[in-house]
Amino acid sequence: MLPEPSVPPSLAGLLAHLRPCFRTAATFTTFCALVCGMLAQTGRRTVCGMLVGSGLSQLWSHHRAHRFFSRATWSAEKLGLLLAGIVVRLLLPAGAEVNVVIDDTLLKRSGRRVWAASWFHDGSAKGPKATGFGNNWVLVGIVVSLPMLTRPVCLPVLSRLVRKGTVSSSRLWLARQMVTALAQALPGRRIHVVADAAYAGKELRGMPEQVTWTTRLRKDAALYDVAPPRTGRPGAPRKKGKRLPKLAALARTATFTPATVLRYGKTDTVHVATVRCLWYSVFGSQHVTVVLLREDAADTGYDLALITTDLQATAAQVIERYATRWCIEVAIEDAKQLVGVGQARNRVAAAVERTVPFGLVCQTLAVCWYATAGHHPDDVTEHRTRAPWYRTKTQPSIADMLGKLRRVLIAARFRCARLDQPTSTEIQAIRLAWENPAA
Repeated sequence: MLPEPSVPPSLAGLLAHLRPCFRTAATFTTFCALVCGMLAQTGRRTVCGMLVGSGLSQLWSHHRAHRFFSRATWSAEKLGLLLAGIVVRLLLPAGAEVNVVIDDTLLKRSGRRVWAASWFHDGSAKGPKATGFGNNWVLVGIVVSLPMLTRPVCLPVLSRLVRKGTVSSSRLWLARQMVTALAQALPGRRIHVVADAAYAGKELRGMPEQVTWTTRLRKDAALYDVAPPRTGRPGAPRKKGKRLPKLAALARTATFTPATVLRYGKTDTVHVATVRCLWYSVFGSQHVTVVLLREDAADTGYDLALITTDLQATAAQVIERYATRWCIEVAIEDAKQLVGVGQARNRVAAAVERTVPFGLVCQTLAVCWYATAGHHPDDVTEHRTRAPWYRTKTQPSIADMLGKLRRVLIAARFRCARLDQPTSTEIQAIRLAWENPAA
Protein backbone atom coordinates (compact mmCIF):
# COMPACT_ATOMS: atom_id res chain seq x y z
CA MET A 1 0.00 0.00 0.00
CA LEU A 2 1.52 3.30 -1.08
CA PRO A 3 1.62 6.05 1.55
CA GLU A 4 -0.80 8.95 1.19
CA PRO A 5 0.40 12.54 0.95
CA SER A 6 0.44 14.81 3.99
CA VAL A 7 -2.21 17.43 3.28
CA PRO A 8 -2.80 20.25 5.79
CA PRO A 9 -6.32 19.98 7.28
CA SER A 10 -7.19 23.52 6.10
CA LEU A 11 -6.44 22.56 2.48
CA ALA A 12 -7.84 19.05 2.80
CA GLY A 13 -11.25 20.56 3.57
CA LEU A 14 -11.23 22.40 0.23
CA LEU A 15 -10.00 19.38 -1.70
CA ALA A 16 -12.71 17.20 -0.19
CA HIS A 17 -15.35 19.22 -2.08
CA LEU A 18 -13.73 18.05 -5.33
CA ARG A 19 -13.89 14.34 -4.46
CA PRO A 20 -16.97 13.67 -6.69
CA CYS A 21 -14.83 14.38 -9.78
CA PHE A 22 -12.81 11.21 -9.31
CA ARG A 23 -14.08 7.68 -9.68
CA THR A 24 -11.63 5.97 -7.34
CA ALA A 25 -10.01 6.87 -4.06
CA ALA A 26 -6.56 6.21 -5.55
CA THR A 27 -7.13 8.81 -8.28
CA PHE A 28 -8.28 11.35 -5.71
CA THR A 29 -5.20 10.64 -3.58
CA THR A 30 -2.99 11.25 -6.60
CA PHE A 31 -4.87 14.47 -7.32
CA CYS A 32 -4.29 15.74 -3.77
CA ALA A 33 -0.61 14.83 -3.94
CA LEU A 34 -0.08 16.62 -7.26
CA VAL A 35 -1.95 19.72 -6.06
CA CYS A 36 0.31 19.90 -3.01
CA GLY A 37 3.33 19.20 -5.18
CA MET A 38 2.57 21.93 -7.69
CA LEU A 39 1.93 24.50 -4.96
CA ALA A 40 4.96 23.49 -2.89
CA GLN A 41 7.38 23.19 -5.80
CA THR A 42 9.80 26.09 -6.27
CA GLY A 43 11.35 24.78 -9.47
CA ARG A 44 9.83 23.69 -12.76
CA ARG A 45 6.21 22.52 -12.48
CA THR A 46 6.48 19.63 -14.88
CA VAL A 47 4.58 16.46 -13.98
CA CYS A 48 7.69 14.99 -12.39
CA GLY A 49 8.32 18.35 -10.75
CA MET A 50 4.91 18.13 -9.08
CA LEU A 51 5.81 14.68 -7.79
CA VAL A 52 9.08 15.99 -6.38
CA GLY A 53 7.29 18.93 -4.81
CA SER A 54 4.89 16.57 -3.05
CA GLY A 55 7.81 14.75 -1.39
CA LEU A 56 6.71 11.41 -2.84
CA SER A 57 9.22 11.00 -5.66
CA GLN A 58 11.06 8.27 -3.70
CA LEU A 59 7.84 6.45 -2.82
CA TRP A 60 5.69 6.68 -5.96
CA SER A 61 6.61 5.81 -9.51
CA HIS A 62 6.57 8.76 -11.87
CA HIS A 63 4.27 6.70 -14.09
CA ARG A 64 1.51 7.17 -11.52
CA ALA A 65 1.68 10.94 -11.92
CA HIS A 66 1.76 10.78 -15.72
CA ARG A 67 -1.14 8.31 -15.86
CA PHE A 68 -3.24 10.71 -13.78
CA PHE A 69 -3.21 13.19 -16.67
CA SER A 70 -3.12 10.81 -19.64
CA ARG A 71 -5.37 7.91 -18.66
CA ALA A 72 -7.21 8.38 -15.37
CA THR A 73 -10.99 8.84 -15.48
CA TRP A 74 -11.83 12.43 -14.54
CA SER A 75 -13.14 15.52 -16.29
CA ALA A 76 -11.33 18.85 -16.21
CA GLU A 77 -14.59 20.70 -16.93
CA LYS A 78 -16.47 18.97 -14.11
CA LEU A 79 -13.57 19.81 -11.82
CA GLY A 80 -13.76 23.46 -12.84
CA LEU A 81 -17.54 23.63 -12.36
CA LEU A 82 -17.28 22.17 -8.86
CA LEU A 83 -14.52 24.67 -8.12
CA ALA A 84 -16.74 27.50 -9.37
CA GLY A 85 -19.38 26.41 -6.88
CA ILE A 86 -16.79 26.52 -4.09
CA VAL A 87 -15.67 30.03 -5.10
CA VAL A 88 -19.23 31.35 -5.24
CA ARG A 89 -20.21 29.70 -1.95
CA LEU A 90 -17.14 30.81 0.02
CA LEU A 91 -16.20 34.18 -1.45
CA LEU A 92 -19.47 35.75 -2.64
CA PRO A 93 -22.48 36.82 -0.55
CA ALA A 94 -25.56 34.61 -0.68
CA GLY A 95 -27.57 35.31 -3.81
CA ALA A 96 -25.03 37.83 -5.14
CA GLU A 97 -24.50 38.33 -8.85
CA VAL A 98 -21.48 36.58 -10.36
CA ASN A 99 -19.08 38.66 -12.47
CA VAL A 100 -17.23 36.54 -15.05
CA VAL A 101 -14.35 37.58 -17.30
CA ILE A 102 -13.12 35.81 -20.43
CA ASP A 103 -9.84 35.96 -22.32
CA ASP A 104 -7.44 33.69 -24.15
CA THR A 105 -3.70 33.17 -23.88
CA LEU A 106 -0.92 31.31 -25.65
CA LEU A 107 1.24 28.83 -23.76
CA LYS A 108 4.32 28.26 -25.89
CA ARG A 109 5.33 24.72 -26.76
CA SER A 110 7.77 23.12 -29.15
CA GLY A 111 7.67 19.93 -31.19
CA ARG A 112 5.34 18.66 -33.91
CA ARG A 113 3.86 15.90 -31.78
CA VAL A 114 2.35 18.19 -29.14
CA TRP A 115 -1.43 17.83 -29.29
CA ALA A 116 -3.26 20.82 -30.84
CA ALA A 117 -0.11 22.96 -30.99
CA SER A 118 -0.05 25.47 -33.83
CA TRP A 119 0.75 29.08 -34.70
CA PHE A 120 -1.43 31.64 -32.91
CA HIS A 121 -1.45 35.34 -32.23
CA ASP A 122 0.93 36.22 -29.39
CA GLY A 123 0.74 39.76 -28.09
CA SER A 124 4.00 39.33 -26.18
CA ALA A 125 5.98 38.18 -29.22
CA LYS A 126 8.75 40.36 -30.55
CA GLY A 127 8.77 41.44 -34.17
CA PRO A 128 6.07 42.54 -36.60
CA LYS A 129 4.30 39.17 -36.93
CA ALA A 130 3.25 38.85 -33.24
CA THR A 131 2.78 35.10 -33.50
CA GLY A 132 3.94 32.16 -31.43
CA PHE A 133 3.82 28.36 -31.55
CA GLY A 134 2.04 26.50 -28.80
CA ASN A 135 -1.35 25.75 -27.26
CA ASN A 136 -3.99 28.46 -27.19
CA TRP A 137 -6.44 28.45 -24.29
CA VAL A 138 -9.72 30.26 -23.63
CA LEU A 139 -10.09 31.01 -19.93
CA VAL A 140 -13.16 31.81 -17.82
CA GLY A 141 -12.62 33.37 -14.41
CA ILE A 142 -14.85 34.59 -11.58
CA VAL A 143 -14.13 38.06 -10.20
CA VAL A 144 -14.18 38.30 -6.39
CA SER A 145 -13.46 41.01 -3.85
CA LEU A 146 -11.37 39.81 -0.93
CA PRO A 147 -11.55 41.67 2.41
CA MET A 148 -7.77 42.02 2.64
CA LEU A 149 -7.46 43.55 -0.86
CA THR A 150 -8.80 46.72 -2.46
CA ARG A 151 -8.44 45.39 -6.02
CA PRO A 152 -10.64 42.70 -7.57
CA VAL A 153 -9.13 39.26 -8.11
CA CYS A 154 -9.90 36.89 -10.96
CA LEU A 155 -10.04 33.21 -10.06
CA PRO A 156 -9.81 30.96 -13.16
CA VAL A 157 -12.31 28.10 -13.04
CA LEU A 158 -12.76 26.86 -16.62
CA SER A 159 -10.48 26.61 -19.64
CA ARG A 160 -10.68 24.98 -23.05
CA LEU A 161 -8.11 24.26 -25.71
CA VAL A 162 -8.36 25.89 -29.14
CA ARG A 163 -8.02 23.26 -31.87
CA LYS A 164 -7.59 24.51 -35.41
CA GLY A 165 -9.61 22.80 -38.11
CA THR A 166 -12.48 21.85 -35.77
CA VAL A 167 -15.48 23.59 -34.24
CA SER A 168 -13.18 24.18 -31.25
CA SER A 169 -11.15 26.60 -33.35
CA SER A 170 -13.66 29.37 -32.52
CA ARG A 171 -12.74 31.04 -29.24
CA LEU A 172 -16.19 32.58 -29.01
CA TRP A 173 -17.84 29.18 -29.45
CA LEU A 174 -15.67 27.76 -26.65
CA ALA A 175 -16.49 30.73 -24.42
CA ARG A 176 -20.21 30.29 -25.10
CA GLN A 177 -20.04 26.60 -24.18
CA MET A 178 -18.23 27.27 -20.91
CA VAL A 179 -20.53 30.13 -19.87
CA THR A 180 -23.59 27.98 -20.59
CA ALA A 181 -22.17 25.16 -18.46
CA LEU A 182 -21.36 27.65 -15.70
CA ALA A 183 -24.92 29.01 -15.76
CA GLN A 184 -26.27 25.47 -15.39
CA ALA A 185 -23.92 24.83 -12.46
CA LEU A 186 -25.00 28.04 -10.70
CA PRO A 187 -28.81 28.02 -10.93
CA GLY A 188 -30.50 31.11 -9.57
CA ARG A 189 -27.36 33.25 -9.87
CA ARG A 190 -27.31 36.13 -12.33
CA ILE A 191 -24.06 36.01 -14.33
CA HIS A 192 -22.49 39.09 -15.91
CA VAL A 193 -19.88 38.20 -18.54
CA VAL A 194 -17.22 40.71 -19.66
CA ALA A 195 -14.87 40.21 -22.60
CA ASP A 196 -12.97 42.21 -25.19
CA ALA A 197 -14.13 42.97 -28.72
CA ALA A 198 -13.00 39.58 -30.04
CA TYR A 199 -15.78 37.86 -28.10
CA ALA A 200 -18.80 39.11 -30.03
CA GLY A 201 -20.56 37.13 -32.74
CA LYS A 202 -23.62 35.13 -33.73
CA GLU A 203 -22.73 32.45 -31.20
CA LEU A 204 -24.08 34.75 -28.48
CA ARG A 205 -27.67 34.49 -29.68
CA GLY A 206 -29.99 32.58 -27.39
CA MET A 207 -27.85 32.80 -24.26
CA PRO A 208 -29.50 31.69 -20.98
CA GLU A 209 -31.73 34.36 -19.45
CA GLN A 210 -29.58 34.60 -16.33
CA VAL A 211 -26.51 35.61 -18.41
CA THR A 212 -25.67 39.12 -19.62
CA TRP A 213 -22.80 39.90 -21.99
CA THR A 214 -20.70 43.09 -22.01
CA THR A 215 -17.97 43.74 -24.53
CA ARG A 216 -16.14 46.52 -26.28
CA LEU A 217 -17.95 47.66 -29.41
CA ARG A 218 -16.14 47.58 -32.72
CA LYS A 219 -15.93 50.82 -34.70
CA ASP A 220 -17.50 49.23 -37.77
CA ALA A 221 -20.46 47.77 -35.88
CA ALA A 222 -23.76 48.13 -37.77
CA LEU A 223 -26.32 49.37 -35.25
CA TYR A 224 -30.05 49.70 -35.84
CA ASP A 225 -33.01 51.22 -34.09
CA VAL A 226 -35.28 48.78 -32.30
CA ALA A 227 -38.02 47.29 -34.45
CA PRO A 228 -41.04 49.58 -34.93
CA PRO A 229 -44.46 48.44 -33.63
CA ARG A 230 -46.63 46.25 -35.84
CA THR A 231 -48.68 48.18 -38.38
CA GLY A 232 -51.46 45.63 -38.81
CA ARG A 233 -50.76 45.33 -42.51
CA PRO A 234 -50.26 41.93 -44.19
CA GLY A 235 -46.78 40.48 -44.21
CA ALA A 236 -44.08 39.73 -41.68
CA PRO A 237 -43.32 42.49 -39.15
CA ARG A 238 -40.02 44.32 -39.35
CA LYS A 239 -37.20 42.85 -37.28
CA LYS A 240 -35.16 46.03 -36.97
CA GLY A 241 -35.49 49.76 -37.41
CA LYS A 242 -33.48 52.14 -39.50
CA ARG A 243 -29.68 51.99 -39.64
CA LEU A 244 -27.99 54.24 -37.08
CA PRO A 245 -24.98 56.42 -37.95
CA LYS A 246 -21.47 55.18 -37.28
CA LEU A 247 -20.14 55.59 -33.77
CA ALA A 248 -18.18 58.78 -34.49
CA ALA A 249 -21.26 60.47 -35.94
CA LEU A 250 -23.43 59.07 -33.17
CA ALA A 251 -21.11 60.56 -30.53
CA ARG A 252 -21.30 64.02 -32.11
CA THR A 253 -25.07 64.17 -31.73
CA ALA A 254 -25.48 62.24 -28.45
CA THR A 255 -26.12 63.96 -25.12
CA PHE A 256 -23.32 63.27 -22.63
CA THR A 257 -23.80 63.54 -18.88
CA PRO A 258 -21.20 63.33 -16.09
CA ALA A 259 -20.91 60.08 -14.13
CA THR A 260 -18.67 58.96 -11.27
CA VAL A 261 -16.99 55.59 -11.77
CA LEU A 262 -14.62 53.49 -9.68
CA ARG A 263 -12.09 51.78 -11.93
CA TYR A 264 -8.50 50.58 -11.57
CA GLY A 265 -8.47 51.64 -7.92
CA LYS A 266 -9.40 55.27 -8.66
CA THR A 267 -12.62 57.26 -8.60
CA ASP A 268 -13.01 59.35 -11.75
CA THR A 269 -15.64 61.59 -13.28
CA VAL A 270 -16.32 60.77 -16.91
CA HIS A 271 -18.98 61.75 -19.41
CA VAL A 272 -21.30 59.11 -20.80
CA ALA A 273 -24.12 58.72 -23.29
CA THR A 274 -26.34 55.67 -23.78
CA VAL A 275 -28.27 54.44 -26.82
CA ARG A 276 -30.86 51.64 -26.80
CA CYS A 277 -30.61 49.80 -30.12
CA LEU A 278 -29.95 46.51 -31.92
CA TRP A 279 -26.66 44.97 -32.96
CA TYR A 280 -28.48 42.68 -35.31
CA SER A 281 -25.50 40.85 -36.81
CA VAL A 282 -24.45 39.69 -33.32
CA PHE A 283 -27.42 39.59 -30.95
CA GLY A 284 -30.22 39.47 -33.48
CA SER A 285 -33.46 41.04 -32.25
CA GLN A 286 -32.28 41.20 -28.63
CA HIS A 287 -32.20 44.78 -27.34
CA VAL A 288 -28.82 46.11 -26.22
CA THR A 289 -27.43 49.28 -24.69
CA VAL A 290 -24.47 51.12 -26.18
CA VAL A 291 -22.42 53.19 -23.72
CA LEU A 292 -20.18 55.92 -25.16
CA LEU A 293 -17.54 57.35 -22.82
CA ARG A 294 -15.58 60.58 -22.95
CA GLU A 295 -12.76 61.33 -20.56
CA ASP A 296 -12.92 65.06 -21.39
CA ALA A 297 -16.18 66.98 -21.58
CA ALA A 298 -14.76 69.28 -24.28
CA ASP A 299 -14.14 66.41 -26.67
CA THR A 300 -16.48 65.88 -29.61
CA GLY A 301 -15.84 62.17 -30.16
CA TYR A 302 -15.63 59.25 -27.76
CA ASP A 303 -12.79 57.37 -26.03
CA LEU A 304 -14.51 54.05 -25.39
CA ALA A 305 -17.63 52.34 -26.73
CA LEU A 306 -19.18 49.45 -24.83
CA ILE A 307 -22.22 47.32 -25.55
CA THR A 308 -24.18 45.22 -23.07
CA THR A 309 -27.27 43.04 -22.96
CA ASP A 310 -27.87 44.11 -19.34
CA LEU A 311 -30.62 46.68 -19.87
CA GLN A 312 -31.02 47.37 -16.13
CA ALA A 313 -27.39 48.43 -15.55
CA THR A 314 -26.48 52.11 -15.49
CA ALA A 315 -23.70 53.48 -17.69
CA ALA A 316 -21.40 53.76 -14.65
CA GLN A 317 -22.03 50.13 -13.72
CA VAL A 318 -21.24 48.96 -17.26
CA ILE A 319 -17.98 50.96 -17.29
CA GLU A 320 -16.92 49.64 -13.87
CA ARG A 321 -17.82 46.10 -14.89
CA TYR A 322 -15.71 46.34 -18.04
CA ALA A 323 -12.79 47.76 -16.06
CA THR A 324 -12.66 44.54 -14.01
CA ARG A 325 -11.72 42.69 -17.21
CA TRP A 326 -8.11 43.67 -16.56
CA CYS A 327 -7.90 41.33 -13.57
CA ILE A 328 -7.91 38.28 -15.86
CA GLU A 329 -4.74 39.62 -17.50
CA VAL A 330 -3.17 39.74 -14.04
CA ALA A 331 -4.40 36.21 -13.30
CA ILE A 332 -2.88 34.88 -16.52
CA GLU A 333 0.45 36.52 -15.70
CA ASP A 334 0.38 35.05 -12.19
CA ALA A 335 -0.48 31.62 -13.61
CA LYS A 336 2.53 31.65 -15.91
CA GLN A 337 5.11 33.36 -13.69
CA LEU A 338 4.15 32.29 -10.15
CA VAL A 339 2.17 29.04 -10.36
CA GLY A 340 4.04 27.54 -13.32
CA VAL A 341 1.00 26.80 -15.49
CA GLY A 342 2.13 25.66 -18.93
CA GLN A 343 5.49 24.27 -17.83
CA ALA A 344 4.40 20.63 -18.13
CA ARG A 345 5.77 18.92 -21.25
CA ASN A 346 2.83 16.63 -22.07
CA ARG A 347 2.24 15.68 -25.69
CA VAL A 348 -0.70 13.26 -25.85
CA ALA A 349 -4.23 14.65 -26.21
CA ALA A 350 -5.71 13.83 -22.80
CA ALA A 351 -2.64 15.04 -20.89
CA VAL A 352 -2.38 18.30 -22.85
CA GLU A 353 -6.09 19.03 -22.33
CA ARG A 354 -5.89 18.38 -18.57
CA THR A 355 -2.58 19.76 -17.32
CA VAL A 356 -3.30 23.46 -17.87
CA PRO A 357 -6.80 23.33 -16.32
CA PHE A 358 -5.26 21.44 -13.40
CA GLY A 359 -2.69 24.20 -12.87
CA LEU A 360 -5.37 26.89 -12.97
CA VAL A 361 -7.40 24.93 -10.42
CA CYS A 362 -4.34 24.90 -8.15
CA GLN A 363 -4.05 28.68 -8.49
CA THR A 364 -7.69 29.23 -7.54
CA LEU A 365 -7.48 26.76 -4.66
CA ALA A 366 -4.48 28.64 -3.26
CA VAL A 367 -6.36 31.96 -3.21
CA CYS A 368 -9.46 30.32 -1.71
CA TRP A 369 -7.31 28.71 0.98
CA TYR A 370 -5.67 32.01 1.85
CA ALA A 371 -8.97 33.89 1.95
CA THR A 372 -10.69 31.33 4.18
CA ALA A 373 -7.92 29.92 6.36
CA GLY A 374 -4.48 31.37 5.63
CA HIS A 375 -4.79 35.13 6.03
CA HIS A 376 -3.44 36.84 9.12
CA PRO A 377 -3.39 40.63 9.68
CA ASP A 378 0.34 40.49 10.40
CA ASP A 379 1.26 38.88 7.07
CA VAL A 380 2.17 42.18 5.42
CA THR A 381 4.04 43.39 8.51
CA GLU A 382 6.05 40.18 8.58
CA HIS A 383 6.83 40.53 4.89
CA ARG A 384 8.01 44.11 5.34
CA THR A 385 10.20 42.97 8.24
CA ARG A 386 11.92 40.48 5.96
CA ALA A 387 12.06 42.95 3.06
CA PRO A 388 12.10 46.48 4.54
CA TRP A 389 12.56 48.09 1.12
CA TYR A 390 8.84 47.47 0.42
CA ARG A 391 7.87 50.60 2.32
CA THR A 392 4.52 51.13 0.60
CA LYS A 393 3.32 47.52 0.76
CA THR A 394 -0.01 47.39 2.58
CA GLN A 395 -1.75 44.35 1.07
CA PRO A 396 -0.72 40.75 0.41
CA SER A 397 0.01 39.80 -3.18
CA ILE A 398 -0.74 36.51 -4.92
CA ALA A 399 2.94 35.66 -4.46
CA ASP A 400 2.52 36.17 -0.70
CA MET A 401 -0.51 33.87 -0.67
CA LEU A 402 1.34 31.16 -2.58
CA GLY A 403 4.41 31.57 -0.37
CA LYS A 404 2.43 31.13 2.83
CA LEU A 405 0.63 28.06 1.52
CA ARG A 406 3.96 26.63 0.39
CA ARG A 407 5.35 26.98 3.92
CA VAL A 408 2.26 25.29 5.37
CA LEU A 409 2.55 22.42 2.89
CA ILE A 410 6.22 21.84 3.66
CA ALA A 411 5.61 21.98 7.40
CA ALA A 412 2.80 19.41 7.07
CA ARG A 413 5.28 16.80 5.85
CA PHE A 414 7.18 16.90 9.12
CA ARG A 415 4.29 16.90 11.57
CA CYS A 416 3.91 13.86 13.74
CA ALA A 417 1.44 11.32 12.47
CA ARG A 418 0.65 10.50 16.14
CA LEU A 419 1.13 12.95 19.01
CA ASP A 420 2.31 10.20 21.35
CA GLN A 421 5.25 9.38 19.06
CA PRO A 422 8.68 10.92 19.85
CA THR A 423 10.05 13.60 17.57
CA SER A 424 13.33 13.24 15.70
CA THR A 425 15.00 15.58 18.23
CA GLU A 426 13.84 13.43 21.13
CA ILE A 427 15.06 10.27 19.40
CA GLN A 428 18.46 11.88 18.81
CA ALA A 429 18.70 12.93 22.47
CA ILE A 430 17.85 9.40 23.65
CA ARG A 431 20.44 7.90 21.32
CA LEU A 432 23.16 10.26 22.57
CA ALA A 433 22.24 9.52 26.17
CA TRP A 434 22.43 5.77 25.52
CA GLU A 435 25.85 6.07 23.85
CA ASN A 436 27.28 8.29 26.62
CA PRO A 437 25.70 7.14 29.90
CA ALA A 438 28.34 9.02 31.93
CA ALA A 439 27.24 12.31 30.48
